[in-house]
Amino acid sequence: MKATWDIFCSVVDNYGDIGVTWRLARQLVAEHGLAVRLWVDDLNAFTPMCPGADATATQQWQQGVEVRQWPAAWLPVEPADVVIGAFACQLPSPYVEAMRACATPPLWLNLEYLSAEDWVEGCHGLPSPQPNGLRKVFFFPGFTEKTGGLLREGSLLARRDVFLQGARRAFLQGLGVNPKAGALLVSLFAYENPQLGNWLDALATSEQPCHLVVPQGRVVAGLSQWLGEPTLPVGSLRKRGALTVQVLPFVSQDDYDRLLWSCDFNAVRGEDSFVRAQWAGQPMLWHIYIQDENAHWEKLEAFLGHYRRGLSEAADAALLGLWRAWNMDLDMGQAWRAARQHWPELQQHARLWAGQQAAQPDLATALVHFCRNSL
Repeated sequence: MKATWDIFCSVVDNYGDIGVTWRLARQLVAEHGLAVRLWVDDLNAFTPMCPGADATATQQWQQGVEVRQWPAAWLPVEPADVVIGAFACQLPSPYVEAMRACATPPLWLNLEYLSAEDWVEGCHGLPSPQPNGLRKVFFFPGFTEKTGGLLREGSLLARRDVFLQGARRAFLQGLGVNPKAGALLVSLFAYENPQLGNWLDALATSEQPCHLVVPQGRVVAGLSQWLGEPTLPVGSLRKRGALTVQVLPFVSQDDYDRLLWSCDFNAVRGEDSFVRAQWAGQPMLWHIYIQDENAHWEKLEAFLGHYRRGLSEAADAALLGLWRAWNMDLDMGQAWRAARQHWPELQQHARLWAGQQAAQPDLATALVHFCRNSL
């Protein structure tokens, strides 16, 4: 009999939380043969990344995963063998009581947000006894051997390489993206950013043409403002100087992976896109979620402390300057031009980083091994 898993996702930041849990649920089913229920409190955030899903269905099957609406008024269900509360979400009280009533309590995991901070290694796998007698364990994704790793399907990098050998052009044409020969292809998925205009100015005045593809989202309003237009609907194609701007529809997770693989540079936001851009093996830029008192800067610097290792002094300074400019409201145009001076090294470094991270166990496999050893 298959082990059963329940994953609870409370949608907080549009697509980041559901993006991670949906990928995880799919991989647990496809690669580990588990029976997975994914409980989601806002299916409207789920359907854009899973074409064919029904935002009104209380229960549906998608790619082998049982997707359930997490109702405000909870209905009794039998707890699974393994229960994951994603990103510290609060499980329904009746469900927790049902867990406590089990002859053999389920293994309860709190899947934490991704961070490269040093303290994560010390907290990964720590148990947290609850007042009701249950025990919850903290499970941290991460970038080192002492953490839970990153989400990565077993065939991901091989599929990426096969795609780049022959399918890239047809995929882009299918999206209606036809960059000029020799143009730099850049993807942009970000929060609102006061430095967007400076970056766009630098792209528009560059000697090399640039084709900027922008999946619909929060940053599109800033593009509209820069272009002097009230709105930029999906399908919009605009040119200014050397820059072509194209607004794309929201695509499935698999197609977003292919888009990242296709681009020469990827600007991303949120945990899911952040990880997938790393697997693309191309230079990238992360727009980290803003926190009070700039607490997010520590997380940004912690990741950069790992990612920059092995770069020459000049390329290291350029990369650091680019990421800080985008996230700390510094001159993005100047930082972009400086980074472009070291492009071959940054490309090689991104590819090496993806390979180094892929040498470690992926998050789903680490979770499965941990649970098998614990049950």
